[in-house]
Amino acid sequence: MIAAILIFAMTYLVMAVGKLPGWRLDRAGAALLGGSLMVGCGVLTLDEAYRAIDMETITLLLGMMIVVANLRLSGFFRLVNGFVVPRAHYPIVLLTAIVLTTGILSAFLVNDTICLVMTPLVVDVVQRLERNPVPYLLAVALASNAGSVATITGNPQNMIIGSLAHIPYGTFVSTLAPVAVVGLLLTIILIALIYRSEFLTKQKLAAAAPQPSRYHRALVWRTVLTVVAMIVLFFVGLPIAQVAILAGALMLVTRRVKPEKVYFDIDWPLLVMFIGLFIVVAGLEKTVLTPDAVAEVGKLNLASLPILATVTAVLSNIVSNVPAVLVLKPFVAGLADPERAWLAIAMASTLAGNFTLIGSVANLIVAQRARQRGIIIGFWPYFRVGAPLTVLSIAFGVVWLGWMGG
Repeated sequence: MIAAILIFAMTYLVMAVGKLPGWRLDRAGAALLGGSLMVGCGVLTLDEAYRAIDMETITLLLGMMIVVANLRLSGFFRLVNGFVVPRAHYPIVLLTAIVLTTGILSAFLVNDTICLVMTPLVVDVVQRLERNPVPYLLAVALASNAGSVATITGNPQNMIIGSLAHIPYGTFVSTLAPVAVVGLLLTIILIALIYRSEFLTKQKLAAAAPQPSRYHRALVWRTVLTVVAMIVLFFVGLPIAQVAILAGALMLVTRRVKPEKVYFDIDWPLLVMFIGLFIVVAGLEKTVLTPDAVAEVGKLNLASLPILATVTAVLSNIVSNVPAVLVLKPFVAGLADPERAWLAIAMASTLAGNFTLIGSVANLIVAQRARQRGIIIGFWPYFRVGAPLTVLSIAFGVVWLGWMGG
C-alpha cells in the first residue's frame, strides 16, 4: 500500500508540474516509470498491468491521429484557411471564423492535433493582415477545448470516458453539443470584450495578397470522404475504436504519402503516457481505493452535479484532465446515474482546461508553436479570458445537464 501511494503521488506530481525538476523526465516518462514501478514493487502482476491498459482508448486515439495526419499532409487545412480568410472582411468576423473552424474540427478530430495544425496557419494570416496575433491565438486554444466537449472523439479524456462508460456516440453528442456551442459563443464574446480595440471597430481588415494553397486533390477527397464515413459510422453505433483504427489503417495505403511522414505526426509520447497512467491508477485502485475508502469519499455527495463538476474542474487543474478522469473512475460506478455523472466529468474536465495557460495540452501546444514564431502568450493575458470562460461555461453545463436529467 505504501509503495502504491508513493508511486502514485510521485507520478501525479510530475503530471502536475510537467517534468521532474532537475531531470529530463517528462509526463510520458513519468507515467511509464510509475507503471513499471507498480509492477516492479509487486503492487500489480504483469498480467494485471496488461489488463489495466484500456486498449480501446489507445486504439481509438491512434486511429484518429493517423487520419488527422493525412488531412494535414493532403493540404486540407490550408484549403479551409484559403476559403475562410478572404471572406472575413472585419476583425470580429475573422475571430468568429477562427473560433468556429477550430471548435468544429476539434469536436471530431481531437483538439490537440487541431491546435498543432491551426496555430501556424493563424499566425501566418494575422501577420499578413498586420493584426495583433495574441487574441486570435487565444481563440484557437480556447475554442479547441470548448469545441471538443461535444463528442467522444474530441479529446483524449472523452475517449477514455466513452470507453469506460460505453455511452453511445449519438447520446454523447446530443447531450454535450449544446454546451460546446455555448462555450464557443462565450469565447467569441469574451475575447471581443477584453480586446475591444481590436474587434469592436468598423475598420476593415487590410487586403492581403492571396496565398496559393498547395494540396493533393485526390488525397484531400479521399481523406475527407474517409472522415465523413467514419463519423457516420460513429453515429450509426459501430464500435468507435474499431472504425477509427480501420479508417487510419486504410489511409496508410497510398502512393502519395510516405508512411514515415504519417508516423512522424503521431503523438507517441501521449500514447505512452496513457498506458502508464492506466497501470498507475490500477495499482492505486487495488491497494488503496477499497470499497470502504470509496464509500468514505462518496460522502462528498458526488451525485450532486455542481459538486462533481467542481471536484473534477479543480482536480483537472491540479494534475491535468486525463489523470483526473482516471482517478475519478472508482467513484462513479456507485452513483445512482453513472452515465450522467460521466457526462458531467467529460464536460467539466474539458472546460477546466481553459482556466489557465497550463490547464490543457492544447493550450501548451498553441503557446509553444507561437513562441517558435516569436509570439509570446503570457499567463495573465490568457487567464483574463480563460478564467471567466471556464466558470461561465461549466456553470451552463451543470444547469444544462441538470435540466436534461429531469
